[in-house]
Amino acid sequence: MTNEIDRQRRGILGVTALGLAAIPFGAVAAAQPDTGKPGSLPAAAGRGTHTSFSTIKHVHAGELDVAYAEEGPADGPPVLLLHGWPYDIHAYVDVVPILAVQGYRVLVPYLRGYGGTRFLSEASPRNAQQAALAVDAIAFMDALKIDRAVLGGFDWGARTVNIMAALWPERCKAMVSVSGYLIGSQEANRNPLPPKAELQWWYQYYFATERGVRGYRQYTHDFARLIWQLASPKWAFDDATFDRSAVALDNPDHVAISIDNYRWRLGLAPSQAKYDELERKLATLPTIGVPTITMEGDANGAPHPPPEAYAKKFTGKYEFRLITGGIGHNLPQEAPEAFAKAIVDVDRA
Repeated sequence: MTNEIDRQRRGILGVTALGLAAIPFGAVAAAQPDTGKPGSLPAAAGRGTHTSFSTIKHVHAGELDVAYAEEGPADGPPVLLLHGWPYDIHAYVDVVPILAVQGYRVLVPYLRGYGGTRFLSEASPRNAQQAALAVDAIAFMDALKIDRAVLGGFDWGARTVNIMAALWPERCKAMVSVSGYLIGSQEANRNPLPPKAELQWWYQYYFATERGVRGYRQYTHDFARLIWQLASPKWAFDDATFDRSAVALDNPDHVAISIDNYRWRLGLAPSQAKYDELERKLATLPTIGVPTITMEGDANGAPHPPPEAYAKKFTGKYEFRLITGGIGHNLPQEAPEAFAKAIVDVDRA
């Protein structure tokens, strides 16, 4: 889930003093997809229109055999979309057709620990620190011989595209990030928050216990459904919608990856030495210079930073969009037209 802890701790580091004005290429204001005016996206999809991808492919990339969806022309400009926890690639099931119709080659991989993605070696640590997920994404691009792509993500996916844009800007043409700037550090996470803020992270502390590990393993689907409901309180998703994504959580490494991710943030799980240099760079909270649109739903029930806390972390062309209408944490699935429009707009900036 997006990191309120990072937001509060960035305040200690001075980030929360940032103003809302960055270098906008559009007004910093509320935005909704406009399907009725010239220049708007074609009505190729709306929320709930699609239920599956035409095919799931596999590629060996770094430590993983990555399962991924791909739609659109093979020679189209690439767009890489990353999901979060506890969601899966179906978060983009209605976004992808819109972009494919626009001529984009759209790639949506299952993260490590989700769906059909598997570690190539049983000996590989089931590590899920933030740098590991970003290295996975770069390895995925390398495996498909993609030099540069438009990146988009929410939750873990937003943090990952933030890291890619910050550390490998030559690989990122532009970026759409739900809930803004989410790069964090273990050092910052050592600082306690006020009780009310800590309460929002109840599951993080639950996962820090062995009882939590057993509980998440035993009740994975029930746990995920609860998170969906809390994070998107106005999204009346049906059983079929949830079940399509919940299958991805049956991955044999899912529990280990989920637990490691949250424990690592608190310094309760070890880093891998090969990521140490990357984590040192990320601990400085680097700025991001590629064209960026950040987005937020007006009914996001998950911890998330306010836009004024991070705006100046984006030093290139920048715009913030608030998506209204009861949109929660899983913005791409709840407002696919708005998300797809942001991808197209940031690419054309």
